[in-house]
Amino acid sequence: MSSGDGEFAPQFWMNDFPIYEDRMLPTYVGSTTFLKRPLVQSGPELQDRRADIAVVGAPFDDGASHRAGARFGPRAIRLASNITGDDYPSLQHDLLEPLSILDVVDAGDANIVPSWHERGHAMIYRKVREVADAATVPVVLGGDHSISWPSVTAVAEAVWPLRLGVVHFDAHAGTVPSNWGQPVNLSGHGTPMRRLIESRAVRGENFVQVGLRGYWPPGSAFAWMKEQGMRWHFMTEVEERGAEEVVSQAIGEALEGTDVIYLSMDIDVVEPGVAPGTGTPEPGGLSGREILRAVRQIAKAVRVVGMDVVEVSPPYDNAEVTATLANRVVMEAIASMAARRASGEVVGLER
Repeated sequence: MSSGDGEFAPQFWMNDFPIYEDRMLPTYVGSTTFLKRPLVQSGPELQDRRADIAVVGAPFDDGASHRAGARFGPRAIRLASNITGDDYPSLQHDLLEPLSILDVVDAGDANIVPSWHERGHAMIYRKVREVADAATVPVVLGGDHSISWPSVTAVAEAVWPLRLGVVHFDAHAGTVPSNWGQPVNLSGHGTPMRRLIESRAVRGENFVQVGLRGYWPPGSAFAWMKEQGMRWHFMTEVEERGAEEVVSQAIGEALEGTDVIYLSMDIDVVEPGVAPGTGTPEPGGLSGREILRAVRQIAKAVRVVGMDVVEVSPPYDNAEVTATLANRVVMEAIASMAARRASGEVVGLER
């Protein structure tokens, strides 16, 4: 509206509305960190903060053997949330408010550049180790599954002399000796579990897999796995016994001779009709409900000191359903760890 002397006069109500902090704004406005949590990227900042959990992006998919695109996974998982603010309750945990119990931050992404395999894994290792050395649980967003090699290694080294076990959900075992003859100092997404056991970052008998199915890897890989003492549960077993019973057994197996657990979640363990946005889909997987319940079972029952969610490939997603499920996998883990602390149990990297 124009005043009588020709100058513009704003309408009276334009200055009367409240200003909201970034973390109170809708999810599509402002920060793109996980749950709009504070961005704490440097090692010294992490050491000073001593947060309980830090989300780390590992935007690397040079190890993908089929459909690429998982390098865009960390950003998609961060953005796939309809939650804003710090006081959201977990309906799965009697309205407990996780962020009132645990300090969660976003540590940003590992410094990845494309087409440099060795450097990519080195940067992921350094970033995850930096978080774990600050007594903070790293929750790593992949990326293809090869990122588990540097991530689990970093956590295993950081928690030593505590003994680390791994619970691994996946359609594929990830235990072939190489992808197309690559050198042993590299890892494609078909080899990371073998690299972890060969390097002794994790002992074979402390490695438990759930959800394997399909037509890969070859029998020679399973023969090697048996020699290492690895244990696995095919999807057919889940069908016959039920997911809850199988996961309960996997928890018990993972705790044999270990002190703490790393949880690795390949989103292709889920039925691709529910989670289509992934590089190597395999029909016949777990439901979204089953996988979220499994995460709750594990994160509440055991001391999880590291976690990754991998193989979310947004170019193949539909309506963000895969990224949203991955987002909720992380949130269920956070809420369950909060419930664990609320019950007086040791959480994460507490000493």
